[in-house]
Amino acid sequence: MHENDAPTRLPTLETARLTIRRFQTEDLDPIHRILDVELANANFGDAGAKSRDGRERWLRWTILGYDELELLYQPPYGDRAVVAKETGELIGAAGFVPSLAPFDQLPAWVRSPSPARARMRPEVGLYYALAPSQQRRGYAAEAAAALVDWAFRHLDLARIVATTTDDNAASIAVMRRLGMSIQRNPLDEPPWFQIVGVLESSPGRLSTAGR
Repeated sequence: MHENDAPTRLPTLETARLTIRRFQTEDLDPIHRILDVELANANFGDAGAKSRDGRERWLRWTILGYDELELLYQPPYGDRAVVAKETGELIGAAGFVPSLAPFDQLPAWVRSPSPARARMRPEVGLYYALAPSQQRRGYAAEAAAALVDWAFRHLDLARIVATTTDDNAASIAVMRRLGMSIQRNPLDEPPWFQIVGVLESSPGRLSTAGR
């Protein structure tokens, strides 16, 4: 498949300090250490930390998914490796996820006409996770901005969302740096859907990657 035949292919992205690329099989040990050891107690809205074997299965699935999603002309869902240019070290993961959630629960969300209840609906979600030693340096916002900029330019999305819990101040700070509007779910459920960042597409959007 040539690049022109894959309109949803997410290329390697470069920012001032980072490279955002596809995961490779040799990334297993560093990403297992980051996601399953150093961030074992983090709430990513999933089943939690994995064993090394479990992370290896995830990595194989992630790598296979890159090409399979392209063949279906679907958004480039899945994690990408975030690498520090200065050291070449893998420092985290970022990417797009299918975000299925009851968005109509949000007071500021544009609702369907007179919905009987808040139905689940899909949106393109943004994901980011950095090793604790690399946090508070602006890396998460830098990687996320590069992904957002590419998605709006090449996928013609109406919006991108991000979700987190009330107590995840770091994630909320990244949302604010991206220019997302921060919306609070007035209900207790789902527990991972307490804070929602929403970024609408706008004409003439300029790149913010690396700022």
